[in-house]
Amino acid sequence: MNDWLLEGTLRDGQSITSDWQPAHRSPIEGVEVIDVQNVIKNNGYLTEICRSSWLGENTVVDQVFQVALWPGGLSAWHTHEHTTDRLFVTLGTLKIVLYDARSDSSTFGQINEFRVSHVRPQLIVVPPKVYHGVQNIGPDTALLLNMVDRAYQYESPDHYRLDPATDQIPYRF
Repeated sequence: MNDWLLEGTLRDGQSITSDWQPAHRSPIEGVEVIDVQNVIKNNGYLTEICRSSWLGENTVVDQVFQVALWPGGLSAWHTHEHTTDRLFVTLGTLKIVLYDARSDSSTFGQINEFRVSHVRPQLIVVPPKVYHGVQNIGPDTALLLNMVDRAYQYESPDHYRLDPATDQIPYRF
């Protein structure tokens, strides 16, 4: 063993590839992650949030809403029977966690964890029946934009919730 390493010291595992993509990214079936580039302008920067060509066959956007999460703020767990979420962080840094509880899915039981920010933006497409949660891991209020394919139905919401501390999902925020 090395004479300069203290006992219990562990070497970091690979977190990114040489082209700056997250290592070991294996998305849950139906989840799409679209990397977006900020364009530096003379007066600031421009960020494309969504294009119909990014959305494949399901290009419907029926409602767009924004959620503000204070530092440490957590919103989990949610799922929908029919609705597709398209999540985009417009300000701040969020941890977005997905869990595949669909027994007929090839990725049943899999967790995806994404750290997303306005600094390195991504559009994350979450299909129906995939549980998801978001947490602000930055020091300031974070803003999350969601572009759903089915607008919220006030009388009969397609929105199901599970306590963030549930033992049914093998993840702790």
